[in-house]
Amino acid sequence: MMSRDEALALLEQYNKEQSHIKHALAVEAAMRYFAEKEGEDGDLWGITGLLHDIDWELTQETPEKHTHVGASILEEKGFPPEVVRAVLSHGWGICSDVEPQSLMEKYLYAVDELTGFITAVALVRPGKSLQDLTVKSVKKKWKDKAFARGVDREVIAKGVEILGRPLEELIGEVIEALKPIEKEIGLGEN
Repeated sequence: MMSRDEALALLEQYNKEQSHIKHALAVEAAMRYFAEKEGEDGDLWGITGLLHDIDWELTQETPEKHTHVGASILEEKGFPPEVVRAVLSHGWGICSDVEPQSLMEKYLYAVDELTGFITAVALVRPGKSLQDLTVKSVKKKWKDKAFARGVDREVIAKGVEILGRPLEELIGEVIEALKPIEKEIGLGEN
């Protein structure tokens, strides 16, 4: 398995847009947070989160290949099968028929879109910060279908369902997971 720095360099080899890098960092932070809570391998979960969209920029013209190209890249680089399968499963029902089964896969599926939504909510607040962001504020924006249209709320709801956790609880924990890295993901900068 690569070190975190090597994994970040690999991600940046395939993704040049800063917004994609920031998203990967957010998913990594959420995955590390939940790995710790669940008593799992934080490095394994974190690197999986960091690299989950490694093929994003490569598959923009062929979105149905998203996750498949990434899984192939990671397989060629010698990543363990559980990382490769998790990358495939985060596109379940969208571009992949690999259903999330392991706890790591379920969390990746659930937090991928949710990190983007929470970041979007923080960006429209006066301080552009997570430090004072509440679950209630996120839920209010959740109901506004015109807000963050690119975020698939159905995928988040499906992820919450397969995890068997309340949405509000998951939102609160993702906010906590992202707070320490808010500067790296472009938040907290008035």
